[in-house]
Parts: sequence; structure tokens; C-alpha cells
Amino acid sequence: MRRAFLAITGLAAGTTALVVLKGAPGTGQAAQDLPVALAPVTPGGSAAPDGPTPAAPGAVTPSAAPSASAKPSAKPSADRKPAGGGGTRTSSAPSAPRTTTKAPAPTTRTVTGPTVTYRYGSLRVQITLSGSRIVDATGLDMPVGGQEGQRADDVQARYSGSSGEVVAKQSANLNTVSGATYTSTAYKQSLQAAIDKA
Repeated sequence: MRRAFLAITGLAAGTTALVVLKGAPGTGQAAQDLPVALAPVTPGGSAAPDGPTPAAPGAVTPSAAPSASAKPSAKPSADRKPAGGGGTRTSSAPSAPRTTTKAPAPTTRTVTGPTVTYRYGSLRVQITLSGSRIVDATGLDMPVGGQEGQRADDVQARYSGSSGEVVAKQSANLNTVSGATYTSTAYKQSLQAAIDKA
């Protein structure tokens, strides 16, 4: 029991001697030569002044071990990249917005020309447009029956419809239907007025 007491007392005395030697005035010089960033922190919490300060005789100086300010911070700084792959990934620089090559679907509308009276009756022409393009044409109020009706049917067959001459030429510059000159002329007049109105 006495030996154990002596061993513990010796151990305590040795530890005290190490602490005193570590803080001895000779080792304080090494702490004073450190840069400001690594200089020991004074009890007030601020770093030691720029120049060396003489230690008071017999005073115990702080340990020359790195101070808390020299330890790496646990908080990530704004300059650091997040761990795990180097931060956010961008495939490429943002490109200019794409422009669609497909034009919007044109609106379809109908325009009707005025009624034109001619030798065998009267008629008017109605055209259907998709955008600015004529896609269909038809004669309205044309004579029916008899020789006048036959002429009107010939003109209608040649000029009207989605595959007629009006759609093919996109104008009122049409060929006159043989044997139906008056009807052809009246049709072209009403058609031209409808085109002008469109």
C-alpha cells in the first residue's frame, strides 16, 4: 500500500514537472516567433499582438501547442465544394432557346364574292382560304337546268373544288370554258372580288 502511494505521488510530481517545464520562459520564445495566425490565444480570447511581448519573469506562458484558431473549422466555408463528387453537375452551358420550325396551323376562313348578273342568270363565288392560300372554291346561286344549267355545270366542274383551276392558279386568271363565255366571265369577276376582299 505504501508503494502504491509512493508511485502515485511520484507520478503526480512528474506530471507537474512536465507542465512547468513545458511552460518555462525558454519555450515561450518559440511561441512568440510564430506568425499572428498561429500565435497563441491570450486569455481575453484575441490573438497575441504582432510584435513579440516580453514575458514577465517567473510567469507561466501558455503552451506552444497550436491554438484553437489554427485548427481546421468544422463548418464548410463558402469556398469549399461539397463532398461526394465535386458539387453540382452541369452537362453543358445553357443553350439559346429552341425555335420551332413548324409553323402554327393556319386558320381556315371563307370569303364570298358579290353576286354578278350576266346574260343567263346570276352567280357568286365563295372561296375557302387556309392562311393566305385558296384551298377550295365553289360557285353559288348558279342557274340550274336547261342550257344555262349545263353551262354553269361546265364552269363549276372546271373552276371549283379543291382540285379545280382556282386552287391550282391561286388567282382569277382562269381559262375561259368553251361554250360558256358569259358564265366564265361572271365567275371570274365574283372570284376576283372575293380574292380582293380576302
